[in-house]
Formats: sequence, structure tokens, C-alpha cells
Amino acid sequence: MALKIYNTLTRQRETFVPIKEGRVGIYVCGPTVYDHPHIGHAKSYVSFDIVVRYLRHLGYKVRYVQNITDVGHLTDNADAGEDKIEKRAKLEQVEPMELVEMYMRSYYEDMDALNNIRADISPRATGHIPEQIDLVSTLIDKGFAYESNQSVYFNVAKLEDYGKLSGRKLDEQESGVRIEVNPEKKHPADFALWKKAGSDHIMKWNSPWGVGFPGWHLECSVMSMKYLGETFDIHGGGIENVFPHHECEIAQSETANGCSFARYWMHNNMVTVEGQKMGKSLGNFVTLKDAFKKFSPLTIRFFVLNTHYSSPINYSDEALEAADTGLERLLNTIRSLRERMESSSGTEGQEIWKTKLEGYKNTFEEAMNEDFNTAEALAVLFNLSKEVNGLLSMDEDASEGVLSEIDSFYRTYGGDVLGIITEKTVSHDSDGADVYKMEDDLIKTLIDTRNDLRDSKQWELADKVRDRLSELGITIEDKKDKVAWRKKK
Repeated sequence: MALKIYNTLTRQRETFVPIKEGRVGIYVCGPTVYDHPHIGHAKSYVSFDIVVRYLRHLGYKVRYVQNITDVGHLTDNADAGEDKIEKRAKLEQVEPMELVEMYMRSYYEDMDALNNIRADISPRATGHIPEQIDLVSTLIDKGFAYESNQSVYFNVAKLEDYGKLSGRKLDEQESGVRIEVNPEKKHPADFALWKKAGSDHIMKWNSPWGVGFPGWHLECSVMSMKYLGETFDIHGGGIENVFPHHECEIAQSETANGCSFARYWMHNNMVTVEGQKMGKSLGNFVTLKDAFKKFSPLTIRFFVLNTHYSSPINYSDEALEAADTGLERLLNTIRSLRERMESSSGTEGQEIWKTKLEGYKNTFEEAMNEDFNTAEALAVLFNLSKEVNGLLSMDEDASEGVLSEIDSFYRTYGGDVLGIITEKTVSHDSDGADVYKMEDDLIKTLIDTRNDLRDSKQWELADKVRDRLSELGITIEDKKDKVAWRKKK
């Protein structure tokens, strides 16, 4: 079954065919690093991490480019307001680049914790100013841009298909709907390619039009084309960026190059809180670092994957608790499976289970091939786990080969593709303890203490430790050669 992707540009699900056989170029709009990442960032970047992981699983050689915006993103997300980074830098009384470095580190810390694979190339806007000036010059030379008071604007009236991504027709766009009318512009919808910098503006560069800074839309066009070519396979980002950001990227890129820009446009939907979009501007966001104090990063990843990337998802503690319960149930099955693998001596059922696993593989990939349907893919893992739990509850030893094949399935589809099964989460060893969730170490210490009490025949105290652990939701199983434990969910 071929991979199908919903293309925002054509408004339909299309069979994915890369430009170059066996290779995929994907660009995803990265963060503007002026604050710590929040749950909405997890929704976006986990979603596109899955896209990259699955494309690689299918055998494609993927070049994944995700930028860092460190200049030019204004507070109204268009052409007006303050630079978000400069505004925050002034508030914290630091240099803008000092602020960028601090929050860029925070971003990568949180993305690593979510088990997101890092992009192959992570370009920064400030590192590509010469290329941005060149693109502006090209657009002026072609008659699609004009200088006005040392700023440069794209003339949208010159482009017949402006609005083809968002479906917004130019003659339907009213003056001053998004921003106040700017007398420098020929048309209210014209967007800035280069902005004149005021005397109090910190981040600014020399250009043929005067001292200024690049427009936010310009940056992504330059960085994507530099590393992926004038036409590339997939452009991704949040649904809130369809207009004006991605619409403007298309306009300036295709006008400059005379060819199509990105062939497939993918947009993840937003995280809501009580039905309202989560966002910094609304003050209703939860940073990932705060969320990690309550829930493990992989619980948040699991929470994101339970909904299709193009659908909104409502954040609440109750929803995260349910996700934590579901993930732990899955992990407990894998822990029990691996414990049984250590002592299994059976030989039966291997051919039957090969057939079963092939069926699960096909169902999983059918779900993912339908526009990366992670919710359905997770359901496949849980259906498998029901059968595995039944297998493990039988008196007879399962074949070691069968158990190994099942474990390999979990590693490939739950680990490599979905990224929710890792050695840290499956293992109860202290070496695998998550930096955000250290209770496993404490549980292991209490179990070791109980073992010491049992060895010294202090049975009453040992039973008290066991009972207290049980109250905390920890089940202890005394086996012949070791003590096993698991969390009750």
C-alpha cells in the first residue's frame, strides 16, 4: 500500500511520490527561541518527528531541515510590532543572541527528552543574511518587489495565484484586517521582505536599501531552498502558519525561481485548553519543563500520538493521566515479555506467531500509510499486547524465538517508528532512569532494603515495606532467583 499524505495545497490526500527516487527532502518551520517550549511545540515537533521516522522506516534517505528563527519574527506575526526576541531580551536585560542561546538550549533539551530525532540541518536565520539580501534583489529585478522608505515589500497584486495555499483571494482581503494600513505599501496585503531598522533596533544589517533586518517569511524560503533546492518534497508547520507565513513563502520563492516550491504541504493542528488555542500570547500555555514535573516526556509523546497530527488535541491533567496509564500498560507487557525471554525454554508456536506478527505489521503500516495515522498505529500495538499477555499467562513456556520476534516487533514499530519504547522506559535499572522521573531509583532502593530485611529474617519490617509499596501502586513478585516489580495501572 502506497503512502498517502494530505496536501494542504491541493486539499486532498495524495499518493506520495518523491522528486528523486529513494530520497526525501523535508523542511519544517522551527521555533522562534524567545521562551521555553510548551505543549503546543510538542504537538508540532513530535508529529513531524514521526513523519521523518516513518519515511526512513520505508527505506527513504531523508534530509530533514528544521530552522531556528533568531531574528525578524514580529509580535503580530506579520509586518508590525516588535521583534519577539529583542522584546524579551530587553525585558531580561541580556543581549538578543544571549537570549537565543539560552532558549535554543532549552528547546533541544525538551525535544531530546521527547525522543525527537534531531534535524540533519538546523540553520539559523541570522546565519543566512547574505542569501536573504540576494533573494530580495532578485525579486526587485523581476518586478515583484519594490523599495519604500528603505524597506522592501512584495507586490502581491503582481501575482495572480497569491492565496492558493490558504484559499484567500486578494480582492476579498480587506485593508487593515490583520494590521493597520501602512502608507509605505502599495496594497495592504503586501508583505515585508526587508524592514528598515529604527535607531533603537538592536539586530540589524547593512543592505542595498539601508540598515535593516529580514522579514520572517523571507528567512524560511532562503533556508529551505539553500539546503533542499528550489523545489523539494515536503514543507511542514503549524496550521496557524498557513497564512500569512507559508502563503508568503510560496509567493516569493516561486516568483524568484520560476518553478514550484514545495510539492506537499503538511500542517499539524493545535493544542487547545478548554477549547481555546494554547499559546504564549494568550497566557494559557504550559511549558514542557513544567509538564515534565508531573508526567514523563514519553507520556506527553504518547498523548500527542493518540490524535492524528491534523486534528486538534485538548490538554488537561486528566488527559495526560490517561495517557500515562495507557503507556505504562504497554510498557508493563514488554517488561513481562523480556523477563520471560530470560528463562524461556519452549519451542512451540513459532510459525503461528510469524504469521500473526506479519498481520500486525501490515495493519500498522496500513494505518501509517494513511497520512501517518498514529492513533490507529498505537491501537495495533495494544491489540498485539492483549495477545502477548494471553501468551505469557499460559503455563507452558513460549518459544524463545517467538518471544524474540515479538520483542523485535515492539522495538521496530513502538521504538524506531513511534519513539515511545526505549531502553530507559522498559528497563527498571537505575542506569535507565529518566532525568525527569526518578521514582524508579527510589522504588529499587526500597526493594533492596526489603531484601536485606528478609535476609536478616526481619519479616515484619519487610512486610511493612511491601505493603507500603503496594499502597503506592507497586506490585512485588518474589521469584525463585530474583524479585520482580511493576506498577499497577
